[in-house]
Amino acid sequence: MWFLSYWAVPLFSSLVWLAMLVTMLVTWNVEGMPHYPSMEDNQKIAYISDVGAQGLKPLFIAMSTVTVITFDIAFILERWLRHTGKLHPNTSIWQKIYSGISIAATIVGAAGLILLSIFDALRHNRLHNIFLGVFIIGYVVSAIFICWEYQRLGIHFREHSVLRLSFWIKLAFIIIEAGLAIGFGISSKTHHYDTAAILEWTIAFVYFFYVLSFFIDFMPAIRSKNHQSTETEMDMALAECGEGSMGDGAADPDRYFRGQTNVLTDAHPNGLANGHANGHANGFANGYANGATNGTMNGSTKPPKTNGPAPLPSANF
Repeated sequence: MWFLSYWAVPLFSSLVWLAMLVTMLVTWNVEGMPHYPSMEDNQKIAYISDVGAQGLKPLFIAMSTVTVITFDIAFILERWLRHTGKLHPNTSIWQKIYSGISIAATIVGAAGLILLSIFDALRHNRLHNIFLGVFIIGYVVSAIFICWEYQRLGIHFREHSVLRLSFWIKLAFIIIEAGLAIGFGISSKTHHYDTAAILEWTIAFVYFFYVLSFFIDFMPAIRSKNHQSTETEMDMALAECGEGSMGDGAADPDRYFRGQTNVLTDAHPNGLANGHANGHANGFANGYANGATNGTMNGSTKPPKTNGPAPLPSANF
């Protein structure tokens, strides 16, 4: 269906990244955890870049490129949907600025990942480390500004919990990735290479969950096309059951003409109004006409009917 294209973009991007990581990790284990030439002498656990610098380099370049390009498309698509009103629209120029900075930082981070996969750790170690820093910093900055945008959107659209959920996920990513990146840098500088390698793999898998989480951002766009309000669904259900329309008269304009509904009766407002009016009018007219005719003879009033003889005059008079 057409709406699958919205959240399928970040989903596809995250799955490509996960497939690459799993393939590289499994390959290194299947090969017997070898010590690659790009690894340090006292290093036992390979970096992602160590595996990617060997026979899996074409896979590393291709799948990294596909991942970041599709992820950039997800950012641009989110901006377009928000601009066209299919997602909650921005309520200030600053939110649009935050979104623009986030997209720009994402593109920079994407360029960093593509370049670090090309300039591998074995042949271009210095450039590789520089582009690794560009990749991490680019996506952390991007997450900060899109998190800022969602925080402001959540204030204006408090009734939509998806905005708060997305905000907290992105904030968690910022905190976790920033902490892991700091630990990775310290471990590398202090020559704890195995610790640094573990942290690098962890950063990569956390990045997978971050990319995957973006499908949540497209959920309001899906519901806006396929969702019916609760009131509309209730109206339809009552109509199918023969119960008429809603009690507020929203689905039946004729009910406003008849007047207020008596909440103490189960009858419909039109039936109540017609029944009351007809019954009252007919009963009053027939009773009054018959009573007047029977009680009046030739213009004179009949004496009231009594049970038994008339009372005798009082002896006191």
